[in-house]
Amino acid sequence: MSDEAAREVYEKAGLGQAVTLGEHPAILVIDFSCGFTDPECPLGSDLSPQVESTRRLLDAAREKGLPIVYTAIAFEPSLRDGGLWMQKVPALAVLQLGGPWAAIDPRLGPREDETVLVKKGASGFFGTNLASVLVSQGVDSVVLCGATTSGCIRATAVDLLQYGWPTIVPRECVGDRAQAPHDANLFDIQAKYADVVSLEDALGYLETVGGKVGAEA
Repeated sequence: MSDEAAREVYEKAGLGQAVTLGEHPAILVIDFSCGFTDPECPLGSDLSPQVESTRRLLDAAREKGLPIVYTAIAFEPSLRDGGLWMQKVPALAVLQLGGPWAAIDPRLGPREDETVLVKKGASGFFGTNLASVLVSQGVDSVVLCGATTSGCIRATAVDLLQYGWPTIVPRECVGDRAQAPHDANLFDIQAKYADVVSLEDALGYLETVGGKVGAEA
């Protein structure tokens, strides 16, 4: 089936409607750690364009005082906290707590007041207190960035929908190891879980909102 035919099928089924965004968004950056953004790592690929686009978004959010949350996958040296995922993807063993591959890519300019959550699974919510972090800061919408589109981005987008956070995904701010799974999963995310938009549209949205709850005017 061609892409156009697939779109017609999805449109006929009523999929892909827009979500209603709120006024207090957070930027959620999933797994843009060095292990995923550096092609020297077995897990990584060159995601420089996506990292640079995400940095633009982060800088815009910082000017507004919006919450920024990162996730990073990292395991104990024993790897016993990796569960079955370690058997399915043995290369995850390089993501050690405190190690260089688990560190957030410095090109994003992470700051001390920006939260970093360590996770052991695909979704940013699985086994973490991400929901509490978002609720406590009055977040009513999410701008989702990171890697990989077919893995942790998709899993997190599904959970954001299920927890009730309207979400946009700037297509320039997410990446994968190969183009085909990237494209297919963006198609599916747009159809079922979040709105896939351009970086410029995401930046435009941030211009319309105020700072985080309790921030000074």
